[in-house]
Amino acid sequence: MTRKNDAVDDIMDQWRRERPDLDPSPMGLIGRLARCEMLIRRKLDQTFEQFGMSSWEFDVLATLRRAGHPYCLAPTALYSSLMVTSGTMTHRLQRLEKIGLVERVKSDADMRSMPVQLTEAGLNLINQAVEAHIANEQAILDLLPAEARKQLEEHLVTFLSVLEAPIDVPTT
Repeated sequence: MTRKNDAVDDIMDQWRRERPDLDPSPMGLIGRLARCEMLIRRKLDQTFEQFGMSSWEFDVLATLRRAGHPYCLAPTALYSSLMVTSGTMTHRLQRLEKIGLVERVKSDADMRSMPVQLTEAGLNLINQAVEAHIANEQAILDLLPAEARKQLEEHLVTFLSVLEAPIDVPTT
């Protein structure tokens, strides 16, 4: 069975025409992964928008929710988990605090720290949003046959483990 060319095939064909001395085949897999991420992100964002939130707002609220009761983390734990800078995290927390989804609480353990906690409104919102988010992700994955999903998962686990492996730095 032959497949229909996609946008990535067209890009690789252009490179083959313009630079026949190069093998653009790595662009196929990497380009398709990037294109999948972009298209998936659009579908995920549609669900977040139903709850009046962006993907970053969902990520912050979901991180606090996953932390378990009392749904509270130090700002450093939050920005480390979300892989953003402290300045970005400060701005995001100020926005969420302003709209009443999180609040700063005093820390008994460290008087210099003001942990971030979900408010009741934030907890209610993330509980609803995460249910819709998981249903949306399932609908996206249901576009693939079960065996293809299983194989994709296995291959992505392998690929991710290679990408996340520490890089050996030669010693001199």
